[in-house]
Order: sequence, then C-alpha cells, then structure tokens
Amino acid sequence: MTSHDIFHQIHIHLLGDEHPSIYLNMISETELFEQYPLKLLSNLKKANQSPKHHPEGSVWNHTMLVIDEAARVKNESNSKKAFMWAALLHDIGKPDSTKIRNGRITSYDHDKIGAELARKFLEEFTDDDDFIRKVTMLVRWHMQILFVVKNLPFADIETMKSQVDIAEVALLGLCDRLGRLYVDRRKEEENIRAFMEKCSAYETQDSNVFV
Repeated sequence: MTSHDIFHQIHIHLLGDEHPSIYLNMISETELFEQYPLKLLSNLKKANQSPKHHPEGSVWNHTMLVIDEAARVKNESNSKKAFMWAALLHDIGKPDSTKIRNGRITSYDHDKIGAELARKFLEEFTDDDDFIRKVTMLVRWHMQILFVVKNLPFADIETMKSQVDIAEVALLGLCDRLGRLYVDRRKEEENIRAFMEKCSAYETQDSNVFV
C-alpha cells in the first residue's frame, strides 16, 4: 500500500466512520507513517501537552478525540471533506512549536505553523486548491475561539472573517475543546456561543463605520 492509498483510505474513514480514530490508530502503526508526509501525523504521538489542559496526553491522543467529535457533527458543516481533514490536521504544527517555558509545556503559534504544514501535507496527495485552502484556513484560525473569548491580543476577527467561514471555525473549535478528557461540555458550548456573539458584534461595529 502506498501513501496515496492510505490517504484515500483515511478520507473514506474520516467521512464514513462513527469513530474514525479506530482506523487511524490502526493504520498509524504501519511503516508508511515513518515516512514523509505521513510522518507529520506520526510526530503527533511524540508531542506532549500540558497535563492541566490536556489530561489525555499526547497531541495524537487529543487529535483522535477531536476527529471522533467531528464525526458526530460533520453534517452541520458546509464542507464535510474540508472540515474532517481540518479536524485531523488542526494541531499538526504542535510538534514543531512545542517547548518548555518556565516549567510549562507551550505550543505558541502552532496554528500558523500548522497551516503551512497542512498545506504541504495535502499538496502531496491532491491538487484541489479549493479544498487545500479551506483546510489550511481552518487550521490557521482554530485558536481564535480562545483568543476572542478571552480578549487576548492575538484575536483578529477582521482578518479571520476575510479568510474563513466563522461558523466553520466555531464548529471545529467546539470539537477541539471537547476533544479532551474530563471536559465540561456545557461550558465549552457557552464559549462557542460567546465567540459567535463577539464575531457578530464586530460585524455590526464594522458596518457602523460606514453609516
């Protein structure tokens, strides 16, 4: 089996399985996952995360939880293909950005690094530019849920709106937040509503500039 064959099989399971993590966990043990570009996924197993925020462990463990959450809600997406691949690749930038700072495990800018890695990964398998753009933009902006809700200086609603569907970011963001152990689902759903409300309020403020 070639890497292109596995890409096709991953696609089938992402779109068709109730728990695509079962197939991903099985196929990740093959030798092809030690070769580029699939090694970018294999690297997630070696990337540690803050136990406070991610008690499930590695980025791979988190990603498997996220794709299973995404599989439950994929029919709410306006682009199921891009949505499911974004769920799989959303933290692909963490292995290259993870560092220990002051005794804490951090992964600053993994969204930006991940967008570029996701693009390179997908370009190895497809020339569908629209699909690649949708996936990479979701990867690029998936951290805005946190930034916007907490009023952090990294929030950039205006640029995000110009590049991606806010509702898709919210849907992926919910799966990302729920893809952890011991999570408070109600609290995370409230965070998503707050994100959407702030983005909507920004649109109103933006339109008033021209009144």
